[in-house]
Amino acid sequence: MSGTTTAGPLRADGVPRQRYRRGQRLRPPYGPGAGAGANRWTVLVVLCVSLLLVAVDATVLHVAVPAVTEDLRPGAIQLLWIVDVYPLVCASLLILFGTLGDRVGRRRVLLLGYGLFGTASALAAFAPTPEVLIAARALLGAGGAMIMPATLSILRQVFPDRRERALAVGVWSAVAAVGAAVGPLLGGFLLEHFWWGSVFLINIPLMAVALPVGRRLLPESTGPRDGPWDVTGALMAAFGLFGLVLGVKRAGTGEALSLGTIVPGAVGAALLVLFVRRQRRRAHPLVDLRMFSRPAFGTSVGCIVLAMLALVGLELIAAQYLQLVLGLTPLETGLRLLPLTLAAMAAGLVGSRLLQWLGPRTMVALGFVLTAAAVASLTAMGLHDRPGVLVGCFVLLGFGLETTLFGAYESMLSEAPAESAGGAVAIGETSYQLGAGIGIALLGSVMNAAYAPGVASVPGVPSAAGASASHSLGEAYDVASRLGGPAGAALRVAARDSFVHGLHVTLALSAVLLLAGAVAALRLPRAMDCGAVMAAASVPAEEGSAPPVR
Repeated sequence: MSGTTTAGPLRADGVPRQRYRRGQRLRPPYGPGAGAGANRWTVLVVLCVSLLLVAVDATVLHVAVPAVTEDLRPGAIQLLWIVDVYPLVCASLLILFGTLGDRVGRRRVLLLGYGLFGTASALAAFAPTPEVLIAARALLGAGGAMIMPATLSILRQVFPDRRERALAVGVWSAVAAVGAAVGPLLGGFLLEHFWWGSVFLINIPLMAVALPVGRRLLPESTGPRDGPWDVTGALMAAFGLFGLVLGVKRAGTGEALSLGTIVPGAVGAALLVLFVRRQRRRAHPLVDLRMFSRPAFGTSVGCIVLAMLALVGLELIAAQYLQLVLGLTPLETGLRLLPLTLAAMAAGLVGSRLLQWLGPRTMVALGFVLTAAAVASLTAMGLHDRPGVLVGCFVLLGFGLETTLFGAYESMLSEAPAESAGGAVAIGETSYQLGAGIGIALLGSVMNAAYAPGVASVPGVPSAAGASASHSLGEAYDVASRLGGPAGAALRVAARDSFVHGLHVTLALSAVLLLAGAVAALRLPRAMDCGAVMAAASVPAEEGSAPPVR
């Protein structure tokens, strides 16, 4: 069955009614040819491959940083930009390209993203200088911003039936979890056999295949084209998000009070305020902010922010704990985190059935509670390795987190009007990125505040050495090695104890934030509303009548 046939009887909000004769094949209301010529499950496979590439590229460079540093010799600021410019640019351009897809065609923007992603990958692989690598990573972020909203908005169009769409979103989210986990493992494998540029070259053959396949199989769809596209608003959103995300990221590095953090953050926030005011005044806004008046949409976006805020910073701290406190190698660390990914995949694959059984409210709230329980249980981890406890907590954590994000994303996508799917997805993805950035800044600051006092004044350690050791556990180990003797040993013990104490404080705060998310999720609908869709799919249109409104 094609996506066109399934989508036939539906009419998106704001699309003019049309008249039909009895027996006439109904045309999709969201753009000519959307879904035609391709089975919707084949479309899902193509979209998931697109998502997999973007998700892998977001994490694959992490393990290649030492090799890049040795080869290109970047400065500290250049190295920071090499790592951060990809998510920074991607987050900044999501709204711009998501709404552009609604305007000119989601498939068109997706295919342009494929081409840009492949070109930027080749440029990054053979970058001769840090500056070229930074520019290539920025282009990769722009390509990712084209691909990410388009995949979910096309999925929204070819799966109008909510039950099928829930299953498709579950597969989509499971692929995202796989990509995030595969990135470091794939990068490590390639670095053992090739040079660091190979982590980018893997994108090129896949994109070379994805372009013609996507052009042939993916449906084209657009929203209404009333009024001009708001170029000024799109640029305000892009620069505003760039400044805000940059400020948040710099705050997470311990520079919260520096001008380099305050100025871009304040300018970005001001531009976003002006952007919101501009959209409210326009007859044809770039982003329909009325979506936030729907409780399920606004609550879903808030739940995404809270989930990422509570957990992304914690993920970075957990990696440091496994390597620096327990002494695991990077490969062993990746294997310890693997149960989390497998549990997330499982939750994504069964998410559709859970959503139909529990409903959005119970599913998202339960996911938050399970995740909070897992995070609180991790406080049992101390200076000694307890692999059984760790694996159990990570399984519960991965299942709970994916359950939360699945329910929130599916509710957000279902509440958004079909003609504004790109803008709605862009809002969800932007909230994901902002939540992650704020989480790193907030939990990183809490961790540092709990860790630093324990190493700043260790008996027998000079004050200057203690101040340096208070920056991070890795730096404390370096200082301890240079000191040597009893003072170095004392500093090393104090640093490990302080880090574990800071980890427990951070876990407690994360659990509180997750429980707050469970309370917020109570504003979601109790049941999964599929009645209008199923009724529309089963009743033929009478002559002279219009398709029912969702």
